[in-house]
Amino acid sequence: MEHPENSSEYKALTVNDGVAQPSIVNPYLNRSRFKRRELTVNDMVEGIVKGNVTILSQAVTLIESVNPQHQAKAQEVIEKCLPYSGNSIRIGISGVPGAGKSTSIDEFGTYVLNTYGGKLAVLAIDPSSELSKGSILGDKTRMEKLSQHPKSFIRPSPSAGSLGGVARKTRETIILCEAAGFDKIFVETVGVGQSETACHSMVDFFLLIQLAGTGDELQGIKRGIMEISDGICINKCDGENVDKCHLAATSFRNALHFFPQPESGWTPKVLCYSGFYGTGIKEIWDMVYEYIDFVKHNGYFQYRRNEQSKYWMYESINEHLRSNFYRNDTIRPLLKKAESTVLAGEKTSFTAAADLLNIYFQNLRN
Repeated sequence: MEHPENSSEYKALTVNDGVAQPSIVNPYLNRSRFKRRELTVNDMVEGIVKGNVTILSQAVTLIESVNPQHQAKAQEVIEKCLPYSGNSIRIGISGVPGAGKSTSIDEFGTYVLNTYGGKLAVLAIDPSSELSKGSILGDKTRMEKLSQHPKSFIRPSPSAGSLGGVARKTRETIILCEAAGFDKIFVETVGVGQSETACHSMVDFFLLIQLAGTGDELQGIKRGIMEISDGICINKCDGENVDKCHLAATSFRNALHFFPQPESGWTPKVLCYSGFYGTGIKEIWDMVYEYIDFVKHNGYFQYRRNEQSKYWMYESINEHLRSNFYRNDTIRPLLKKAESTVLAGEKTSFTAAADLLNIYFQNLRN
């Protein structure tokens, strides 16, 4: 570093360069010592079956990865964990944003663990931004009691553009959690409204959390999320809001009479509770276990799980076809050209898409 004070114009001043500062990183540090050992498929399966939540978390991360190599390894892990799965009660929890889903899950989970024992896994799906593609993944911050419970596992995941309120790999994550010994699974959806039906295809009991003052009987009659709900709960039934909640519960009960009888033969119940104060939680869990006993007795429980497996087989086919199309070496360079022709008005969107699909299927035949 040059010091102007050392110039000949300032003969009475002299500034030394000083001592060179050492690096803040230890030059003798052996970085290879801290490199994480990559687990094999058998290591992961063994750790998951033993209930190691650290390995379980790594396996879930592997499942959610879009790297083709990671996906191939993840499928091996899932296949080997499959014989250990299926021994849990899967509960989907949905509702409009702000209905108190995360706070309610904290109360629900704490109650069920302290009352019935066992282990609980919470899969919280957080919406991803359409602009930045990022997610906050902050649902766990509202589960203060449950996050400290030794028998709980909370995994926030981004929706990553998946529709239906759940993440792309939520069903596979459920299988790993069951293999790790979690006999109760909560799936908290993003809370998108009436179209949030994908969660219903992976759980045994679908609980809808509502608020008072969100609509009348006509709003409730609209086909969608209410039609697939096995139970409806009105949250924030406390203080001056008690009368409003009971009035809303009556409106929802009236709306349910317009729906056809569910395949299970179960008549959905409407209850009121307060997630903040923890009142009415026992009645909700009594309803859940009453439903589970009811559908197991009439055989609908296993029938529904079989139908769900069939549904996700077709969903997997659709996902792989879509992924293979966009990764095709012939299609990728043609996408931009097709996009330009559409923007220039030379072709309609439907014609351009049909042309690309014809080229794709022609390559498959060759």
